[in-house]
Amino acid sequence: MNTSILARAAAAGSAAVALAFLAPATAAAHVTVSANTTEAGQYSVLTVGIPHGCDGASTTSVAIQIPEVFTNVTPTVNPNWEVEKVMERLDPPVEDGHGGERTERVAEVVYTANTPLPDDLRDTFELSVRLPETPGETLYFPAIQECEEGEVAWTQIAAEGQDASDFDYPAPAVTLTAASADDDGDTTAADTDSAGVSGLSVAALGLSAVAVVLGGAALVRTRRT
Repeated sequence: MNTSILARAAAAGSAAVALAFLAPATAAAHVTVSANTTEAGQYSVLTVGIPHGCDGASTTSVAIQIPEVFTNVTPTVNPNWEVEKVMERLDPPVEDGHGGERTERVAEVVYTANTPLPDDLRDTFELSVRLPETPGETLYFPAIQECEEGEVAWTQIAAEGQDASDFDYPAPAVTLTAASADDDGDTTAADTDSAGVSGLSVAALGLSAVAVVLGGAALVRTRRT
């Protein structure tokens, strides 16, 4: 991660500590990130939610730091905000998946409000990414929320043995899950159940037919006697 981002996070972290004493109630509604899928290796749209301002002050910008595992991020346009991708050089370059090389990556996405977002309103930002193939990994997206007065650093990351729910300003995070079976010949539980039900239905019909035949034969023998 580039030094400018680290410097901003450190400075904003100090401001966040100060705000924690001034307005602990504000931190109850955290900046969060959710995903339309958390399956490892899949394309996903991440939604970053901004629920309030800074101790009553309107939000003017939100800088979202992108984990180093991502080499490409596509932000969604939000008509209320200007969007900027802050690039970082990759050394060494990485393959781009199309026979070429990628020499830089999106290290940060910054949304700047055309009109400051009032404290009592919320907004969301969407980022399109391809998730890494590492089920169980938690990805953190530290965010710096700047307001007309003050700022808040949502950058606290739980170390081993810590619980993020205890933090006042936790970094938004997503935990990856195992990918589901693909469609190339794999049979899902639902398919297996359906096949089982179909097999039982055929067997039941067969038994019914045998019963009809046996019943008819018995009736014929009864009439003859």
